[in-house]
Amino acid sequence: MKSVIYDYIELCKPRVVTLMIITSMVGMCLAPAASFPIEPFIFGNIGIALVASAAAALNHVADQHVDKLMKRTEHRPIARGRISTRKSIYFSSILALIGMLILFFKINPLTALLTFFSLVGYAGCYTLYLKHATPQNIVIGGIAGAIPPLLGWTAVTNTISPESLLLVLIIYLWTPPHFWALAIYRLEDYAKANIPMLPHTHGVAYTKLNIMLYTILLACASSLPFIIHMSGWVYFIGVTSINIIFIYHALRLYFTEEGAQAIRTFWYSIYYLTILFLLLLIDHYIK
Repeated sequence: MKSVIYDYIELCKPRVVTLMIITSMVGMCLAPAASFPIEPFIFGNIGIALVASAAAALNHVADQHVDKLMKRTEHRPIARGRISTRKSIYFSSILALIGMLILFFKINPLTALLTFFSLVGYAGCYTLYLKHATPQNIVIGGIAGAIPPLLGWTAVTNTISPESLLLVLIIYLWTPPHFWALAIYRLEDYAKANIPMLPHTHGVAYTKLNIMLYTILLACASSLPFIIHMSGWVYFIGVTSINIIFIYHALRLYFTEEGAQAIRTFWYSIYYLTILFLLLLIDHYIK
């Protein structure tokens, strides 16, 4: 019984969803409100987490044949036959329905609608089409994964503002260097599965250059909250420090043939995004 529960939890990609909820929480806390938004914070994040988990489960369903070919994913529950496709679809549908009902009735229709679009964008447009159609799959489809802070913001304000879109932009620019670093490390896996990731279609050197360029763009975009007075010096000093480290990793990846540097860059990108949003939160409450 315990192993079955773990398999269903794995369907939800809990580490990915946790990172999404961190960014959603920060969006809620940064949104202008007379007091701490307790109800949106609780019900909003539950609803967003359920819908995000549903999208993750649908991703497992859609990618099950590809997952069997890749070392990174060959042990996933559906790929191994521990959970059937039908049960996975039922599970995903229940999660999505409950999450959408919570968001619609306990938060607001705008947040529910945007969350639904992100579900369709990730599980439908990206997973079923873009992932297998173009090496720019991460760039085009990245907007679906970048939307959680906007969802957090709209859960509190019921409006879309330039500040909330800036948070989306930061995650959107973070996504390519994050995934392409992993794609370099797992080059043979993606080639074996015939997924047109950039290192496979355009070469590792070209991908490294793109990682460097996107990392520089990310450094510029992540400075904008300070420039527009959305955040203060605590955030700016902190984000400048982690940007320097990220650029260092990207530079080292560009100039080295060492395969391990790609996975180091990938893992640092995860720490980077977590720290950046925590810095936004700390700076906000210090101010």
